[in-house]
Amino acid sequence: MAVSAALGMSAAAMLPSVANAQEELMVEEVVVTGSRIQKANLVSTSPVTQVDAEAFKFQGTTRVEDLIADLPAVYPGNSAGDANGATGTATIDLRNLGDQRTLVLMNGRRLPPGSPVAGGAGSDINQIPGALIERVEVLTGGASSTYGSDAVAGVVNFIMVDDFEGVKLDVQYSGYYHDNDNDRIQGLNEDAGFTPPDGSNTDGEISDVSFVIGANLDGGRGNVTAYATYRKINALKQGERDYSNCALGGTTPADAACGGSSTVPWGRFTDFGTTQAVDADGNRLFPNASPFDYSVGGNGSEFVPFDTLYNYAPDNFFQRPDERYTGGAFGRYTINEHVEVYSEVTFMDDRSNAQIAPSGAFFVTSQLSCGNPLLSDQQFDLLCAQNGFGEDDFAPVYIGRRNVEGGARNDDLRHTNFRGVFGARGDINDVWRYDLYGSYAETSYEQTYNNDLSSVRVARALNAVADENGNAVCQSVIDGSDPLCVPWNVFQEGAVTDEMLDYLYLPLFARGTVDQKVFSGYVAGDLGNYGIQLPSADTGINVVLGAEYRSENLDYNPDQGFQSGDGAGQGGPILPVQGGYDVKEVFTEVNIPLVENAAFAKELTLDLGYRFSEYDVDTKSDTTTTDTYKVAMAWAPTDSLKFRGSFNRAVRHANIRELFRPLAIGLFDMAADPCAGANPTATFEQCARTGVTEVQYGLIADSPAGQYNANQGGNVDLAPEESDTYSVGLIYSPEFVEDLTVTVDYFDIEITGAIDSQPEFILNSCLQSGNPVYCDAVNRNPVSGTLWVGNDNIFAPDSNIGFLSTKGFDVQVDYTIGLGDMGSLAFNNVGTFLTEWDRQDAPSAEVTDCLGVWGANCGQPIFEFQNNLRATWMTPWQLSLSAQWRYVDSVDDITGNGWDFDEQNYLDLSAIWDVTDMMSLRAGVQNVTDEEPPLGPAPGPSIRGNGNTFPGTYDALGAYWFVGATVQF
Repeated sequence: MAVSAALGMSAAAMLPSVANAQEELMVEEVVVTGSRIQKANLVSTSPVTQVDAEAFKFQGTTRVEDLIADLPAVYPGNSAGDANGATGTATIDLRNLGDQRTLVLMNGRRLPPGSPVAGGAGSDINQIPGALIERVEVLTGGASSTYGSDAVAGVVNFIMVDDFEGVKLDVQYSGYYHDNDNDRIQGLNEDAGFTPPDGSNTDGEISDVSFVIGANLDGGRGNVTAYATYRKINALKQGERDYSNCALGGTTPADAACGGSSTVPWGRFTDFGTTQAVDADGNRLFPNASPFDYSVGGNGSEFVPFDTLYNYAPDNFFQRPDERYTGGAFGRYTINEHVEVYSEVTFMDDRSNAQIAPSGAFFVTSQLSCGNPLLSDQQFDLLCAQNGFGEDDFAPVYIGRRNVEGGARNDDLRHTNFRGVFGARGDINDVWRYDLYGSYAETSYEQTYNNDLSSVRVARALNAVADENGNAVCQSVIDGSDPLCVPWNVFQEGAVTDEMLDYLYLPLFARGTVDQKVFSGYVAGDLGNYGIQLPSADTGINVVLGAEYRSENLDYNPDQGFQSGDGAGQGGPILPVQGGYDVKEVFTEVNIPLVENAAFAKELTLDLGYRFSEYDVDTKSDTTTTDTYKVAMAWAPTDSLKFRGSFNRAVRHANIRELFRPLAIGLFDMAADPCAGANPTATFEQCARTGVTEVQYGLIADSPAGQYNANQGGNVDLAPEESDTYSVGLIYSPEFVEDLTVTVDYFDIEITGAIDSQPEFILNSCLQSGNPVYCDAVNRNPVSGTLWVGNDNIFAPDSNIGFLSTKGFDVQVDYTIGLGDMGSLAFNNVGTFLTEWDRQDAPSAEVTDCLGVWGANCGQPIFEFQNNLRATWMTPWQLSLSAQWRYVDSVDDITGNGWDFDEQNYLDLSAIWDVTDMMSLRAGVQNVTDEEPPLGPAPGPSIRGNGNTFPGTYDALGAYWFVGATVQF
């Protein structure tokens, strides 16, 4: 069992033969994740993968999400690699079905939503103290009948140490190493005029300290275990890696180039084709004007043709800086044989920072006064005089100007979390036991967004006129609407002053809370004591009867700057969200031993479960009810072979943001607008369905940053998602091979009525079908025809889309070889083979095959095969040496443009030396060979992309090294 713990072997892999050989050592039954029924043989009817505390040390993990994300069944949720749009939390996403569909538990009790902000519905596992994790059990597939809503993809259950005795101090220091030697990427940077880093970098250091103290009480009747931890993560910018120093662009890898943003420090002054616009009668609005596109250059006050994008990547964080404090205690005390009281109190204060490129004027104005005295004579001629405009006229000019003088946008994110659990459990009599508890959890959120600009003030500062002395002054000063306005001189290099910036700055603030209350209890009985058992079984029927009440509330309050959409770098207004719901539930589980100790049936067991839920949503007059259930069987024909199978019906009720988020215009990522550019990929007939005019076709400017506007929000009438999960598997431990266990499980998960927002799907559906349901939702700019300038948008509130479906096999092999006087050698292999990952974005839409691809509506890479193989030599010298090979399969670019990602192979090496009974040392390196991540055209934050890759999916920062020590007495 020690070997199993060191390798992360699943408890579910232990067969009856193993259990029988050790039954004298077992003094209590065990509850396996996925059921509240105690089972003495440690075998689950559902597939459970286990990661033990020793694995954390072998990997040198300080962020819990990093270790969990290494499991083949787990995909990255929110992580430290997020920058633009970061929530500041860390979440878990099973099967790539979304972190909101993964239920996270601590000691079998649910954790609250991580944050009140967008993307914060998943539980924040930053609150979990890694120093006290005993093991992590991962159950994939539905488990709503046992735990309630949100478990449609599965459950991750963190089992904590609650019986520690003594004092333990653990310290670790770690960081990254990378050699910037990618000649091709460096060449692309140099071709674009950028300066990439070269040579070796050691950076991104992480310091982690934890202190644990525990004591038994009253002769062992109780225990109190307390902890305190501190973790500090240093920032690492994209400019510190050559492959992330610029945003990759290009239709195919053959024409790859460093892209960027057209909001540039030297200013972009363009008509976006609007000078060619016509009125309803077909007459040109600007008959004497010609299209133009300029930047400031020449002698510093003259226009030159616009031809260079701004490299926004270097300032973006590739690893966010983070500082976290946690503290708390676990306690239990046995009053008598009928009552044991217990409690869990945890606290977390986590402060992170998400930095992205400087703000600016993101084309928020559509006209410019030709009387602006800051214009040079040459600039006036090109913008105004040559196009038929005089000093009293306004020319159709859009201005994009990056505020590099004011520094990067800096998003200060802070989450403070408190959670308390208080309960009692014990035996009622020889038949019945009970467990009752109440919990309260609250997360408060503080956000301070620095260095953004006010769009309103930008517009006023660009609308300058000459006073009686010929000096530039804001029109708003003349008319008295804004006496504090200072003209912004973007027409001359080096002319921006601190006074101008002080006027333009708009600090933004948001505060919020999310809370959760749970009151739960159940009784469980072994009815065999009443003689209720089948004649063919040796043990009786076990039953669980329970009830639960849960309420969740969210209150998110951004300031007026956020709400008005005045923050130039926010992509639209960010509105307050308030709401909540409560749910009343009753549930039951039944374990029926059908046959035991018979020929060809050492064990044949049936597990049943059912939960009825009634949801009461704020502002909604009627309630919503759901039924979830499970049927599972296990059959062990011999001591060395066991089969198991299950069916689970699970549900996920819409979360509070999905229900109550107001409609607002925000950004979404898309590779390109099919109707934009000189040679659109869509025909004029198709584009006309989306509102493109004949004059606009071929002149529509595409978004260089790949970001577009969508009008998105919640929907109080959303129906709950439903999920059906089938699993069939076997566990084999042959008698002729000692210490070998093989588990194979097939899973089939389908989620219908999945809740999502799909603006890109709506646009493409309109192009292909002309269906008014989709086309009426596309609102192009009536003048420019764009989907990213001004308030043009795609109307895409949350809705119940078609379905998500995934199928495949999980395989685990554990094998230990005795080496005599040289100790032992243990192998652990965990792999996942996917055979299907489909999505349908509307009930009538075509099904998209996402298996083995990335991009578009499939999002982040979805692999056909992932595998981890670890070998550990436990020497007789108190030294354990471990090596792990992590394999990630190749994926193709779903667009067919050739941005395919090759397979990745990572080698991890580590060692743990128990110097004395009180001290151990550890060291290691992950990704020893410093493999670079696969690169693509700047995947955006909506699909977990950053730095031209997927930092939660691949080892994006280079080789990770660590050294640590533990002192315990």
